[in-house]
Parts: sequence; structure tokens; C-alpha cells
Amino acid sequence: MNKKFIFLTLLLLPFVLSGCGVTFSNGGGELGGGNDGGIYRSDNKGSTWMQKTLIPSVAGKPGNFGFLDSYSLAIDPSDSKAIYLGMIENGLIYSYDRGDGWHKANGLSQATIRSIAIDPNYKCTLYVTVDNKVMKSNDCSRTWAQAFYDNDLALKVNTIVIDPIDGNNVFIGTSRGEVIKSTNRGGSWQTINRFDANTTRLIISPENPKIMFAATEGRSLHFSEDAGNNWVKLDESLKDFKDSVNFKDLVFSTDKPNRVFLASRYGLLRSDNLGRSWEKIELITPEAEATINSLAVSPKNDNEIYYVTNTTFYRTADGGKSWTTKKLPTSRVGWRLKIDPDNPSILYLAVRQIK
Repeated sequence: MNKKFIFLTLLLLPFVLSGCGVTFSNGGGELGGGNDGGIYRSDNKGSTWMQKTLIPSVAGKPGNFGFLDSYSLAIDPSDSKAIYLGMIENGLIYSYDRGDGWHKANGLSQATIRSIAIDPNYKCTLYVTVDNKVMKSNDCSRTWAQAFYDNDLALKVNTIVIDPIDGNNVFIGTSRGEVIKSTNRGGSWQTINRFDANTTRLIISPENPKIMFAATEGRSLHFSEDAGNNWVKLDESLKDFKDSVNFKDLVFSTDKPNRVFLASRYGLLRSDNLGRSWEKIELITPEAEATINSLAVSPKNDNEIYYVTNTTFYRTADGGKSWTTKKLPTSRVGWRLKIDPDNPSILYLAVRQIK
């Protein structure tokens, strides 16, 4: 059968199934209530925002998940129109048209999706982390199978990343501190490192997959240049920046392969040598009050930096010399911020309530 026909069939099937009705758990998050949740899109670099939470239906009234809380957000590396949104206690929702219409993935309805990764070589292959498991789909979210399971029910698989060149290599980080790797797309796994604290994030270079960073909860930022086999703590290079190891987010520059941006409890830092030394980027607010939740950098110009706090969106076009600010379009917290790699004017903001 023609491969193009198969892909188009898988792509269109969710639109047909959406007419069967979409249901969500009551409240949709930690606190519930209100209809200003879900996700927002800006087409003008954050000047204005539109809530994008419509679920089309071929029969009956369209659905809307605006009352739900988001947790994770990913853009397909091979198709920037494909957006994946992980919800709190309501599974995975995805869009193939930059958020204009959304569809709920089958089989994950009550799950909190902590992290999402899409295979760079096969766009219909994706992974999500749920509690102590990794779930994998090979058919564009139609069906899911368990790719990883830990018998400790208290364990959380916090983060998952894929080698941007070779999709065979998949990495997860756990609440026990492990970095666990698969070299066959989740068929089998091997622990390649154990940190002394909860591994909260893994970040892999989009240009050189041997370059990785790992964050551990409240402890350290770690660096690897051999695809995660060996790690170096970056505490020494960060010692002059109080609370800088209390990690919030890290983004690679696509302009300059050795440049990274780090958001932490301290504020915002930039390194031009992969973390061996850092310089402060001046913010409007004092560092202690920055509370950065998520960071985004334009793939076309890394002087364009964006970050979001609990209440406010910040933007600079000159590398941090000056900033513009805008109140968030929601009463909820700005939780995840992503930028369209093909059209950097488009930003996505996933929001949630927190206690």
C-alpha cells in the first residue's frame, strides 16, 4: 500500500473520531475551575495572544479544553504545524494546524503527561512519560504501547529526549536520579548514569547530540559531551550566581552552537562555551523576584529572548539590554513557552494553576 496514503489516513482519522465525543476528567487539574486554561498562541512575538483550545467535531457541538491545566509542550521537529500538549490528569492533546484545532489521543485519558518527545526521523512515532512508565505510539497517537516500566510505583519518569539525528537513541531521567538510555527506539534500556538527586530535565543539543545537559532538583546542573556516558557538575562555573543551580530552563542557541541560555532561581545567564563560564543577562526585576518558569530563544536571532513567569511575559530584541513586558492573558501561571522553529513570530504558551 502507498506510504503517502497510509500517512494521510492516519492524519485524517482523528478528525473522524472527534465526532464520537470527547470527555475529560472533572476539574482538569490541581484546582480546576475557570475557562482560561489550556494553551495560547501569539502570531506577533507575544504582543497579543489568542487562546487555542477548540476540539472540532463532525457532528454536534465542538469541544473545548479551556478549563484544563497543561503540564508539557512539544513541537514536532520535522513539522512545526504539529503541536503536542500534555495535560494534568487528562492525557495528551495534539494539533496538526498550529493549534487551530485539537484532538485527544486515545488510551491516555486519565494520565498526567510529564514529558513528550517526537522521533526526528518518523513523525508518527512519539513518546510520553506517565508516572513510572514511558508510553510509545507508532501511528500518530492512535494506539499506545508501554516502552518502559519501573516496578517502583512511586518513581516518576520526569523527562524524555531523543537524539535529533539518530532516533534510535532515546534518553529518560527519573526521580531516583537515573539517566536511562535506549539505542533501539525504546525496545530495551540501560542505566548510563545515576545522580544523587531527582533528575528533572535532560536537554540535548539540536546540532551535536553528544552534547547534553541534565538538571537535578535543587542540586546541580551537569554537562556531558559523550552522549550521557560521563557527566561534569557545573557548580564551580556557577558559584558566583546565587541559586543558579536551582534549575528552571535551558535553551541552546541555533546561531552559535556553543552558546546556551540558563534560567534559574538566580535569573538569566548566558554561556558561550557550553557552561564552562557564564555571564548575567540583566533583567527588569531583581534576580530574587524573577521566578522564571520557561524560556525561549529565536532560532533565527538569539538576541530575541522570551521568558514567562507566574504572571508576566517578557521579551527582548537586543540580547537583554532592554525588555518589554506584558501581563499574561490568563489568571493561571505561564508554565511552558515554545517558539515555532520555522516562523519565529509564532509563540505558544501552555498554562496551569498551581497552589
